[in-house]
Amino acid sequence: MSSRPRVAAVPPWGEGGAPLSEQGWRTAVVLWHVAFAAMVGTALVRSAVVLDVDGGSRPVLVAALVALVAGWTALGAPALTSRDPRRATAYLALLVAVIGVVAWIEPSLLFLMFLAYPQVWFLVPTVPVGVVWTVVLAGASTAGPFVAWARGDEPLWGPGETLVGMVFSLAMGLWVHGLLAKSQERADLIRQLEATRAELAEAHHQRGVLAERERWAREVHDTLAQGYTSIVVLAQTAAAQLPGDPGAVAERVALIEEVARENLAEARAMVAAFAPVALDSATLLEALQRLTERFGRETGLSTRVDTAALGAGGALSRAQEIVLLRGAQEALANVRRHASATAVVLRVSRIGEGAQAQVSVHVEDDGVGFDPAAAAGVGLAGLRDRAEQVGGAVDVASAPGRGTRVTVRVPAR
Repeated sequence: MSSRPRVAAVPPWGEGGAPLSEQGWRTAVVLWHVAFAAMVGTALVRSAVVLDVDGGSRPVLVAALVALVAGWTALGAPALTSRDPRRATAYLALLVAVIGVVAWIEPSLLFLMFLAYPQVWFLVPTVPVGVVWTVVLAGASTAGPFVAWARGDEPLWGPGETLVGMVFSLAMGLWVHGLLAKSQERADLIRQLEATRAELAEAHHQRGVLAERERWAREVHDTLAQGYTSIVVLAQTAAAQLPGDPGAVAERVALIEEVARENLAEARAMVAAFAPVALDSATLLEALQRLTERFGRETGLSTRVDTAALGAGGALSRAQEIVLLRGAQEALANVRRHASATAVVLRVSRIGEGAQAQVSVHVEDDGVGFDPAAAAGVGLAGLRDRAEQVGGAVDVASAPGRGTRVTVRVPAR
């Protein structure tokens, strides 16, 4: 009698689960069925027909192999697909018994160890359990060859090959389980990163929502709210003049209609693109001129636009023009509400050269003034945010009884 080399195969399971895809695992199961049928079928044919086995031992050997087929059908294959530990344990116990019978009666059939060792690692849930079953299986496969060697029927390398196969099986099993454990760790890290990325995306979304709300608040404050304030003031003035000056009332009503129309246009522009209506068909200077003239008509204050220090230079971007126009609107709205002024000057200037060039809009009044350090307005805060977004800034110079100057400046590059 001669034994054959017995070596180990590779486990596809890590302690954290199967690394194969569902389709890959189904393919592996089919290959296991094919391998089992081929190897056990070969063993059955050899034991029943080919090998010269003692008459009393042949039925035992055939019965053991048939029992292995029945065990694989009822226990091994279902355990392979369902990961049922009870079925897996029962099948492995049967496998050990069958290998022991085969090794005792006909060691030449121990090529079945090519099937047995890998099945252990496919069915066990953890590495320690795999080690135990591998050692037990090696012991069952070695007993017969060792007895044969002791009787002088087989050389020592027969049982030695069985033990070498056990060593290879343990080494391969531990190595691959280690790889799969690392793969599982990477999978866990990937899931954690994906969860963190989802949290960050949600946080960015929330910040975006807050930023959008703040932008809408600035737009409403800088356009619609100021327009409605003008309408209210004009309506109050018209009501006061109604008994004695119908002509003045008619002028105020016309202004109310003009402001209301512009407010309506601003609302539509906000919905469409957030661009000021005043810049749709005019330059920044023309828009500032119209804004100042209308302010003078609404309030009765002396107003003028000074562009003497503007000079020539590069064109501003649309975003920069919007910041300057909104700055002028906010400053004039504050003059209307708080300054009690008699005159307002809006100056547009350019200073610096090259990369240091800036365009500024200054709104100066001769009103009551205030302490900028003690006053925090929503409008000016929003205006500062707007200016910072385009690389600009807002300065407020004022003191009680000395008027106010609001400066909005943006880069002119």
